[in-house]
Amino acid sequence: MAPRNKPKVPSPASTFHQDLTLNPTPRSLSVVESIYSQSQYSESSDSTAASSIDDTHQVRSLRPGVYVPTLTFFHPETEDLDLDTITKHAVRLAKAGVAGLTTQGSNGEAVHLSHQERKLVTKTTRNALDNAGFYGLPIIVGCGSQSTRETVELCREAMTSGGDYALVLPPSYYKAMYKPESLVEFFEEVADGSPIPILIYNYPGAVNGLDMDSDVITALAKHTNIVGCKLTCGNTGKLGRIASSVDAATPSEDGVGFMCMGGSADFTLQTLVVGGSGIIGGLGNIAPRACVKIIELYKAGKMDEAKRMQAIVARGDWAAISGGIVGTKSALETHYGYGGFARKPLPRPNKQESVKYAAGFKELVDLENSLS
Repeated sequence: MAPRNKPKVPSPASTFHQDLTLNPTPRSLSVVESIYSQSQYSESSDSTAASSIDDTHQVRSLRPGVYVPTLTFFHPETEDLDLDTITKHAVRLAKAGVAGLTTQGSNGEAVHLSHQERKLVTKTTRNALDNAGFYGLPIIVGCGSQSTRETVELCREAMTSGGDYALVLPPSYYKAMYKPESLVEFFEEVADGSPIPILIYNYPGAVNGLDMDSDVITALAKHTNIVGCKLTCGNTGKLGRIASSVDAATPSEDGVGFMCMGGSADFTLQTLVVGGSGIIGGLGNIAPRACVKIIELYKAGKMDEAKRMQAIVARGDWAAISGGIVGTKSALETHYGYGGFARKPLPRPNKQESVKYAAGFKELVDLENSLS
């Protein structure tokens, strides 16, 4: 990742804001590594001990485009991981032309998985891509947790499982007790301790309403191990301020390489217009080619076609947002013959609900099939 310039333009305050002076380079890993020298982290070959980290690990480059937070698939009778379907799905997405995949996100039911299962999903995804010839396709791994310690542990496990980048939510369970500097220190310390670069994940709906503002994210972008952000808050004004301040990469300009990503397919075009890098959007599980096509049309200057396609994608994304993981998996099962169910306690749809979910995605699936 190329060195980045200092942010250029301050931006209006939002929910979480602090005047910041950050160290733009990672601090020594000695404090973090001391945590992992304790016996419970150093006995097995599957440990996250610092000694198990390969300092020469080379990550695959991120490029502007569509990244899909993949679903995790389970056997319907046992709820065990369905590794064959995870493999099949990863290859289908790669063949559609996406720029990369994300495991362990909200769509991937990370909160329903053990550490071992998280590692297995990422490893299976990496192996699937490599075996299909997509060696250069990067994997971003969701690594958010409530403590700095476990978040760093997840980042290390992500790397040893084949992940290239970590996507990190801010902790929120003890939100009321945080000092103004607590979240800044959290991201700095995670970035210092992670063996792979991280992206900041701003998703207020998943973290007790905590919404990081553009000044905070722009300042954190100075850290050399923080290489991007995902904004699922839907605030394109915030996205535009960050993208401009850090000179983000776009489909037509490399910038400094910082990836400023929208968090939903329903504002793909809007993200690009304000200078963003692309999206990390769950709708790509259903219609990856349609999501990619919007970016291609924008890059080619075909705005009218891009707008028409964006409207169809936005309607499809509303079906995904309304139905959540349950509806997305149900529609995938109906339209593509695989998908299954989410883990309990998420409900399984009845026949009437399955018909409704399938209908909500039909226009989008028709578009997707026309692009195949």
